[in-house]
Amino acid sequence: MYEVILFDLDGTLTDSQLGITKSVQYALAKFGIDEPDLEKLTPFVGPPLTHSFQEFYNFSDAEAKEGVAYYREYFTQKGMYENQVYPGIPEMLRELKNQGKRLMVATSKPIFFAEQILAHFSLDRFFFAAAGSNLDGTRMEKAEVIEFALSYLEEIPQDKLVMVGDRKHDIIGAKKNGLDVIAVAYGYGSLEELQQEEPNYLVSSVEELGILLSK
Repeated sequence: MYEVILFDLDGTLTDSQLGITKSVQYALAKFGIDEPDLEKLTPFVGPPLTHSFQEFYNFSDAEAKEGVAYYREYFTQKGMYENQVYPGIPEMLRELKNQGKRLMVATSKPIFFAEQILAHFSLDRFFFAAAGSNLDGTRMEKAEVIEFALSYLEEIPQDKLVMVGDRKHDIIGAKKNGLDVIAVAYGYGSLEELQQEEPNYLVSSVEELGILLSK
């Protein structure tokens, strides 16, 4: 079925909600904004941070960039590790690799952080490459990340490639690049959000995802 599989990171491979929301909470406090309910900050998981600061708190471009800088103060020291791999993910990745599938990460998170997280959880051994955004804020749109990832895969027919992610940005980005996409409902995107973007497949568990990708 698919020979190469691109995986989103947050909400697809790892449950990073706590670290991300606490990093956002820390950044907001620097602006005098007290948000004690971390659940309200869950929409920050997945999309580019500058967009989220602007969308949810009406930050200006300059404020959003400053917010990202504050976010990284906490995230680098603590938030990156307030994270856990979803149960069944290592086993699924190992099985897919044993089947000869080529696995790659495609995330809007800066690659500087993504590579550290993958190494921290010993997931890096399953992937031949990882693509992400840059620390200077460039290449943060998911479509741009996927386009960059495809530069590693020029010899692979598009119908042999698939993107796996948990937010609408993953679906939209994959479609812009002509790829099939599998949406996972165990992450941070609501069922309504995912269905509205009409992914090729929608799965509800890691087990179901593994079965589909093994075909």
